[in-house]
Amino acid sequence: MTLPSHGSNPSRLFLSLGLPQPEHIIDFSVNLNPIGPPNLSPHSWGEIQKHIIDYPDPECYELRRIISNQENLSVSNVLVGNGAAELIHLIIQSLLREKDVLVVEPTFSEYKKVSLLHSCQVHSYVLREDDGWNINRDELVLRLKGKAALFLCNPNNPTGVAYNRDLLYSLAKEAKKEGVLFIIDEAFFDFSIHTASMSQFIMDFPNLLILRSMTKMYSMAGVRLGYLLGDEKLIGKINEHQVTWSVNSIAQNLGIHFLQDGHHVLNTKRFIAKEWKRVSQTIEDLRFITSKSCVNFYLLRENQKQDLQDLIHFLLKHGIVPRHTYNFTSLKGEYIRLAIKTEQENDELLSVLQKWRAQC
Repeated sequence: MTLPSHGSNPSRLFLSLGLPQPEHIIDFSVNLNPIGPPNLSPHSWGEIQKHIIDYPDPECYELRRIISNQENLSVSNVLVGNGAAELIHLIIQSLLREKDVLVVEPTFSEYKKVSLLHSCQVHSYVLREDDGWNINRDELVLRLKGKAALFLCNPNNPTGVAYNRDLLYSLAKEAKKEGVLFIIDEAFFDFSIHTASMSQFIMDFPNLLILRSMTKMYSMAGVRLGYLLGDEKLIGKINEHQVTWSVNSIAQNLGIHFLQDGHHVLNTKRFIAKEWKRVSQTIEDLRFITSKSCVNFYLLRENQKQDLQDLIHFLLKHGIVPRHTYNFTSLKGEYIRLAIKTEQENDELLSVLQKWRAQC
């Protein structure tokens, strides 16, 4: 079977599995903010719509200025892209072609996919559930030698597990010694109350790049917007490969508005923490095992590891769309990834899981 390689593609998933799609479905395969995007006044929408008739700012200057002020960096330390996916392509295309890269896995598949596209030799450092999906610092440091880059997602997708700042700082130091570019993908860091960013160390580590996505927190996946933080020289080299007008005017102006709404992020953090605590307790009572996530998604498996194709079919037939894990390194379809949605939607998921458990 050829399943979708990413979430948020329910029609393709039903088609791939030869299943009829119910009229009512809830897509738990997509990791967007269940609260939705921040509210925009009619006046703000009107101002944004005015930009449709003109070319976008090719430098994204105003958005970069706001980001740099928030991160206490220079505008030259920021590059805005058409989603984090474009920035991953640009990093590899401009800095890593035909080089050896190390990827901490299981993780977002684009790091490996794009690396292979540009003739990189991809090496994997594989996390283990027995270790709580955590990193053994000494093991990973040994793997750095001879590599051009290290890709690390924090908090990690698909486990939702975050790594502490001391570990990340230590890895950045070791990577600097070895001449290794350290790329940290922080696409989901703003969903967690406790996860700390490494952005404050950009000026200390010329080998450090930090990826951010705005599509997740601000529920704007259809618009596509992300940004990169890093050393001015690195950002300049990457920027040389970016297509002019890559980021459209609507995306830029939504980013400018949304980044200034601090209440939205705080409210989201609080909701995710509270709702995950509630949902995880019921799932535990149903004798499923979950990853110790701190963000808006988590891994789920049966108590005894097994292929979850039957559970996936059951969920789909009841209108619940999970994210399969057949294309995540080492997961082998023994897990599914589920998002934290609204309270009502989460209750529908829990109800279907209860039905599944009742028949087992």
